[in-house]
Amino acid sequence: MPKLAADESHLDSLVHWIGRHPELAHLRAKRRGDTLTILSGPEDDVIPHARLRRSSIQWWTLEIATHTGRWESTPIRAGILPALDALVHDFPWTLTPRE
Repeated sequence: MPKLAADESHLDSLVHWIGRHPELAHLRAKRRGDTLTILSGPEDDVIPHARLRRSSIQWWTLEIATHTGRWESTPIRAGILPALDALVHDFPWTLTPRE
């Protein structure tokens, strides 16, 4: 079975979600393949925070960036918005601004 790609409407949902949270104004989103990545920092020195990986038509898995830039999976598997809400409530430190 081929991988399901994240499409433009998924990216729009993530961008809209970030926009509804003023405390997350330092973040931006990027789409690539089957992932939606939450980033911050300048383009030449990007800081990854978290990403959603599409695992089925409606389900996404949440992964968190470690301090070394590697991805660590979480037990969160949900739709886009519930997964993002879990990110804010269960892993808020991952979205704090970094220098």
